[in-house]
Amino acid sequence: MSTLIEVNSPDSPASADANQHLTHNAIAPTPTKTVLSVEEIHKLLPHRYPFALVDRIIEYVPGKRAVGIKNITFNEPHFQGHFPGRPLMPGVLIVEAMAQVGGVVLTQLPEMEGGLFVFAGMDKVRFRRQVVPGDQLVMTVELLCIKRRRFGKMQARAEVDSQLAAEGELLFSLVD
Repeated sequence: MSTLIEVNSPDSPASADANQHLTHNAIAPTPTKTVLSVEEIHKLLPHRYPFALVDRIIEYVPGKRAVGIKNITFNEPHFQGHFPGRPLMPGVLIVEAMAQVGGVVLTQLPEMEGGLFVFAGMDKVRFRRQVVPGDQLVMTVELLCIKRRRFGKMQARAEVDSQLAAEGELLFSLVD
């Protein structure tokens, strides 16, 4: 039976190796770019209009977490039918947007480069606030664990104006 790798645990071997690397090397590691434009996101993720749901990554910590934004506009195709006269962003699209931010973290893990990650499930997802045109959805996704180098689990939150809109655990699978 496989074990889970606790990615963000201070007791994990990865954390110990990273801390040892930083304390024993005289040269600091090269800083990682923490902001990604939509063009750079498109190099990492296969999603395209109308299903590309991340406009920018505003914070990125390699192998751990990413924060992305989605600007909600009235011109998006789902607002024609959801709902006429009272446009609401569908919850499934909020979850998909959070999953795409998670995809940015997964596609850049060294042992996972070049793989296609698909959304495999969700647990404990709750919607707390409506998301409407004019809102900016800020999504924070943190890697919890990787199992057998093929499955990932992440904690995700989506906020508008610092108010929680949605949260839950997202599951991913690497396909060949």
